Amino acid sequence: MNAKFFRIFTIVAIVLFTTVSCSTPEEASIESVEVVQFYEYNEAENETLDLINRYRDSVGLSTLEKINHISYKSYEHTEYMVETNIVGHDNFAERQANLHTALGALKVGENVAFNYSSPKSAVKAWIKSASHKANLDGDYTHFGISIRENESGQKFYTNIFIKK
Repeated sequence: MNAKFFRIFTIVAIVLFTTVSCSTPEEASIESVEVVQFYEYNEAENETLDLINRYRDSVGLSTLEKINHISYKSYEHTEYMVETNIVGHDNFAERQANLHTALGALKVGENVAFNYSSPKSAVKAWIKSASHKANLDGDYTHFGISIRENESGQKFYTNIFIKK
């Protein structure tokens, strides 16, 4: 009798667990992310985007289309680097998730740079670095940029690429 009760209890528990824990696509909540529509590009940012597209064109790759939301996400990261004085890819997963949700990005890449005096010198350095060049040459369709200076005049660069 106990074995029969145990089997029935187990079956009921499994049915209840799968019914409660699984939801249909209609029931699943969809996270809403606001897409930033406006971004004011400075001269250095426009020059950097142009240099990247000229480089891509020179090696037979398609040029990329800028998206203001990507530049805004780049700006947030650049501001973080300026505030913390840490150059790197901290919180990249959050930027990637946002771009996936907000823009439908299938693939996301990011280049950062620090203390290059001009867009030309930063892009040249990215071309000379295998990992950065891989992003410049990557299978991407869109991009964004942010360049900001700290109080000492040192420049921080964030360049994000996506494929839609």
